[in-house]
Amino acid sequence: MQQAVQFPDDFRLHPSLKASTFPVVHLDLCKVLLQNDERFSWLVLVPCVSDIKEIYQLSSDQQHLLVDEISRVSQALQVYTKADKINIAAFGNMTPQLHIHIVARFETDPFWPNPVIGIGCKIPYTEIERDAVIRDLQEVLLRA
Repeated sequence: MQQAVQFPDDFRLHPSLKASTFPVVHLDLCKVLLQNDERFSWLVLVPCVSDIKEIYQLSSDQQHLLVDEISRVSQALQVYTKADKINIAAFGNMTPQLHIHIVARFETDPFWPNPVIGIGCKIPYTEIERDAVIRDLQEVLLRA
């Protein structure tokens, strides 16, 4: 895992992702972001490739790396949360930049077993909570 990865100069994070997430780490292909909703341990992976909406638009090597990074982050999130299930989804209906949601789910959460994207009212992190979660996630992801 690398922190100082150089991404294309023309790569820009979609405004809706920028407004709803916080940066955690940079992997070889993806930025890992924390969704600003304290109800769930929810990460978003964004491949740092410009003008991509679909996985098939990535090169074959990038597709393989994306799957590896999804697996790595999912396993790290599982270790961190001890979730009952890790949900992985790529929608893009409202945000046209390729991004992958990775959400730790528990049978005790109020929305189980339904998807959590777009449901209920999100609860933003406080600055202290956000910083603590990001620190913890960085530590777990650096060990993955």
